[in-house]
Amino acid sequence: MKNFFVAFCIFFTSLFFAQQTDDVDFLSATANIEFEADSTRVFGNVNYRFKMLKDADSVSLDAINMKFDRVALDGSSFENYENNQKRIIFRNTFKKDVIYNISFDYDAKPKKAMYFMKRDNDNQIWTQGQGKYTSNWLPSIDDVNDKIEFDLSLTYPNNYEALANGKLIEKQIGDSLTTWRYDMQKPMSSYLVAAVIGKYNKKTETSKSGIPLEYYYYPEDSLKVEPTYRYTKQMFDFLEEEIGFAYPWQNYKQVPVHDFLYAGMENTSLTIFSDAFVVDSIGFNDKNYVNVNAHELAHQWFGDLVTATSSEHHWLQEGFATYYALLAERDVFGDNYFYYKLLESVIALSQQDLSGNGTSLLDPKSSSLTFYQRGAWVLHVLRDKVGDAIFKKAVKNYLEKHQFTNVETSDFIAEVEKLYGQSLSRFVNYWIKNKAFPYDEAYTILKRQSTFINEYAMVDCEAKSSKCEEYLKYYVSDEAKVKVVSQMPSLVTSDVFKNSLKVRQAISEHVTKIPEALKEDYESLLDDKSYVTIENALYNLWVNFPLERSKYLSKTRKVIGFKDKNVRMLWIVLNLNTPYYDADNKQELFNELVGYTDETYNADVRIKAFNYLDLIKSCNDICQSNLEKAKSHHNWRLVKFAKEQSEKLENKVD
Repeated sequence: MKNFFVAFCIFFTSLFFAQQTDDVDFLSATANIEFEADSTRVFGNVNYRFKMLKDADSVSLDAINMKFDRVALDGSSFENYENNQKRIIFRNTFKKDVIYNISFDYDAKPKKAMYFMKRDNDNQIWTQGQGKYTSNWLPSIDDVNDKIEFDLSLTYPNNYEALANGKLIEKQIGDSLTTWRYDMQKPMSSYLVAAVIGKYNKKTETSKSGIPLEYYYYPEDSLKVEPTYRYTKQMFDFLEEEIGFAYPWQNYKQVPVHDFLYAGMENTSLTIFSDAFVVDSIGFNDKNYVNVNAHELAHQWFGDLVTATSSEHHWLQEGFATYYALLAERDVFGDNYFYYKLLESVIALSQQDLSGNGTSLLDPKSSSLTFYQRGAWVLHVLRDKVGDAIFKKAVKNYLEKHQFTNVETSDFIAEVEKLYGQSLSRFVNYWIKNKAFPYDEAYTILKRQSTFINEYAMVDCEAKSSKCEEYLKYYVSDEAKVKVVSQMPSLVTSDVFKNSLKVRQAISEHVTKIPEALKEDYESLLDDKSYVTIENALYNLWVNFPLERSKYLSKTRKVIGFKDKNVRMLWIVLNLNTPYYDADNKQELFNELVGYTDETYNADVRIKAFNYLDLIKSCNDICQSNLEKAKSHHNWRLVKFAKEQSEKLENKVD
């Protein structure tokens, strides 16, 4: 009986949503939002303008665990509403084709979709609507098929910056509070509504077409602005030209935030991304923001301008964004980079199929690998099939026809078919609907398109041959040389160290037993402009040459590494395990390592610190307390790790 009741509720809810979206079109929302400092409370006033598509006796908004007051319909006090803590339902005789305005005050303490953080003792607030639902902090419509023009005003204590979708049209600074007013000119789905509050500075560029590009950064990161946002303008200009449809929003802002849930999120005109991608010029060589930057930018067209009707067609967002990001990177890094990335995705997709996890691209339960990489491959193969001119024109027509609306896969395919003059049903069945990814065909296409891929395939040293040593000396690409080093690290000689940063990094990763003859060459890796190489080399040298550990620790003592402090934490652990090295206070170093488990640090830093403390069997009371707190963190990766680590510690005690 309970199962029947649950099933009935699900059916009734889905039916209600279908009726709701069929009955009414929400046109615009004006929201004046305030935040209670040092709390998780958000409150404000919202006015919705909507048009009835049919006669109806009610309309509703999604609103999770909110309080409402001062409700008014067309300016008059209105009391005939119901708040069931999931939505607010307004009951009235609503007439077809009539436009109404409803306003209300609301108050909420969101448990998801809006996150209240501490960063260096400063407050930081940011949102993540996709999959979390904006209705947790702003009464709205969770259905992606109802697009609304959102104009947000944010009020917060002075000395902070507040960002939202659209253009900042006014900033009012009071005695203690500042209000930022943002204007959007076009509609979007509510999951793309965003707000960020924090301590930021800003750098601005202008695209070739005149769009303001705003790069936000923490005040202490002024020297990291260029490497973090490197190639942004070039990629923006490239995508506008390549897509053939002008950037559809008033400006484009990007802002890093502390402990973000994902790499980035393409909120309309306001991309939020993880501050783990804020890098210096050395970090750029290993872990940069370029791909995420290009991906979220491409979403401004594919996902924000045109939005999939349901998860069945999710690839229209992620596949397009992945493909166009790769095209933008090709413009920056060249053809070899482009084809190598396509090859990597072919290998990953084939491995997914071999593991039994392959799915149709139209399966709403598909993996991210399928939606992103297989989706990108569909576009690459389709372009190869119909030709550049038809493909580009079809994409432009698709965007023009469906801008600010919702789409299905057939909508895009229809635009290609019109220009191609032939049915693409066999293509759709084979590349999109088919459960298995056509690995052989994809690989064949790559080899036909790229001599680089043919060369890379030729280089295979799993079975040693005389050619392998020659590969490391002469004409093959860096990628091929990395492949040789990974397969046959024993072939590395002093001359191989003369290769590029990429090949030297492969040496640091795969040559873990260092011959005495290569010691001096290997030590040179500690000077590379790569935090990955330095981390690997420091560890391998420390292990291989115990009598010289002091030298290696002294040389790398000021190196921090990425945002996750990869080199610094390794250095601390190695120092603690070098008893005769007395240049530092061991207790202070241990306390520093334990300190990195604190909730003021992001998830990556904390996980790394917990792992190192577990490795040296030194997770003390403070560490265990922080591990317990991590179980209730908003980042699922940290929560999963903390639960597993706690269980591991308990088993050791038992």
